[in-house]
Amino acid sequence: MRAFGFLSFGHYGGNPAQGGITARQMLHDAIDISVGADELGVNGAYFRVHHYARQSAAPMPLLSAVAARTQRIEVGTGVIDMR
Repeated sequence: MRAFGFLSFGHYGGNPAQGGITARQMLHDAIDISVGADELGVNGAYFRVHHYARQSAAPMPLLSAVAARTQRIEVGTGVIDMR
């Protein structure tokens, strides 16, 4: 069996008033990408934990939303220790 997944490293910084993406849009985009990946047969969707970005500091609500909208894909966090 082959496994294929993705780890989202997307940068979502900046002030929305100055053209940056909003937290709402980031979450909706991540869910849409995951739904599309699930439909294509991708096995895993993982999202980075970015404790200093308001829109992605707590991954569990995003992971829950992705799991609720998909059927077969595994979801999780991609945590990198940057010591």
